[in-house]
Amino acid sequence: MSYANPTPELSDKSKVVAGLLQIFLGGFGIGRFYTGHVGMGVAQLLTCGGLGFWALIDGIIFLVSDTRTDAQGRKLRG
Repeated sequence: MSYANPTPELSDKSKVVAGLLQIFLGGFGIGRFYTGHVGMGVAQLLTCGGLGFWALIDGIIFLVSDTRTDAQGRKLRG
């Protein structure tokens, strides 16, 4: 019988690194490319990070949220 893993595997990516990349280079979607969310990274690249607002808010959420995941669905490390 198979049971679900009660503690999901952690990503090798850091939420602090992702957040800082997003705040400082979010106009290029770098934080999203770092976490493997290529489609979102391209969207941020094409819109200059939502004129900076989207990138800034996204970066802050990366830093304060414990629910952000990488492209494989694994929680980002603290």
